[in-house]
Amino acid sequence: MTSTQTFRAAVLGASGYTGADLIRLAARHANIEIVALIAKAHAGQPLAKVFPHLASLDLPSLVTSDEVDWDGVDVAFCGLPHGTAHGEIAKLPERVKVIDMSADFRLRDLDTYAQWYGGEHGAPHLLPDTVYGLTEHYREAIADARLVACPGCYPTAVLLALLPLAKGALIATDGIIVDAKSGVSGAGRSLKQNILFSEAGEGLSPYGVGTHRHVPEIEQELGQAAGRAVTVNFTPHLVPMTRGELCTCYVPLAGGTSADDLRQGLREAYASSPFVRVVDEGIIPATQHVRGSNYCHIGVFADRIPGRAIVISTIDNLVKGSAGQALQNFNVMHGLDETTALEQLPLFP
Repeated sequence: MTSTQTFRAAVLGASGYTGADLIRLAARHANIEIVALIAKAHAGQPLAKVFPHLASLDLPSLVTSDEVDWDGVDVAFCGLPHGTAHGEIAKLPERVKVIDMSADFRLRDLDTYAQWYGGEHGAPHLLPDTVYGLTEHYREAIADARLVACPGCYPTAVLLALLPLAKGALIATDGIIVDAKSGVSGAGRSLKQNILFSEAGEGLSPYGVGTHRHVPEIEQELGQAAGRAVTVNFTPHLVPMTRGELCTCYVPLAGGTSADDLRQGLREAYASSPFVRVVDEGIIPATQHVRGSNYCHIGVFADRIPGRAIVISTIDNLVKGSAGQALQNFNVMHGLDETTALEQLPLFP
């Protein structure tokens, strides 16, 4: 569907990487007018000073949320850190639709949130009406939602690869192992020792071993698909590149299924999904194939271990893993063509 209607948008967390990519994409959306850029630490500065690569855009300077006239805002994109977003979102007028790229509304269980994020949820009254924003699997609910919680980058890649297989009982959900790797931008823009060039460059390192906060999100959605509690062995790794994410999932096959069955099941599940491409047998997905785009590539391989298969998925962590998926959800929420402003092809080389 095409429309000439314009929606006035505010971006909270506009000085972060996800905020910057959201601005980059939304600036070319025919139905979006960016009217407010919110970044507390950089308030008063022009966008061009914070992000010189966006200097050609005619956009307002950064401000605090208290300076925004929310009566003039239709939709808010939130790229704030976890633990911060729920407080800001709770203050917004109910008429403002919210697309949250933080972790604050992804988990449905309050105790699970408190356990993994180290504190009580600040806006539990909003959770019952929140829709999990994995577009390909929740389109109908997203279309009617006021608050959409976009998945984390790792859950996006893992769940796109595994949800159809769990739903279709093509795999068993015991013994799933996920080996995940992400570029340094996934750690955010703040100063951290482990992402300094001298620390992260020319090496590969695991982190969050057994404790990464995206684990309960993956288990929540896989468990719902399988109709039972699911536990996943998940280990992320930091790769010395800026963008990109690749997840290699080792899965047990359900009785009698094969890698070919898994590939066919994925193709059927995503036949009407413009951004998910199940690659042909023998093609190995790589981060270079999706960089800068909203695409997800998925490949399936037979494991040499009988009764198992290997499913590999790759995305750009800042686009399909965050800002692009947020814009995709915006399109669905407003009855627009799902691909609007997301048509750009991957950057290569």
